[in-house]
Amino acid sequence: MKSIVTVQDAVTAFADWIEPTDAELDAIEKESPLILAEVDLLDAQIITLDRTPTELDARRIRRARNRVLAARRDLVNRTAGAMVPGGAA
Repeated sequence: MKSIVTVQDAVTAFADWIEPTDAELDAIEKESPLILAEVDLLDAQIITLDRTPTELDARRIRRARNRVLAARRDLVNRTAGAMVPGGAA
């Protein structure tokens, strides 16, 4: 008799319980501004890989880095505010 473990893995790979939970989707949505800012920074850095960065490239990277820092700050402030009971700091 042949084992059907590989078939079972393929079938259960699409089971409902493997989908992200609502809490995980909410966490991703809260982090999406940071994720998008990091993607923009990465794009700006990739542009300069095969050439000498110009002043415009340096400015683009600097602005993208500042957007990442601002998005991180906002995310931390939102999550810290949610953890404080009563909203007091």
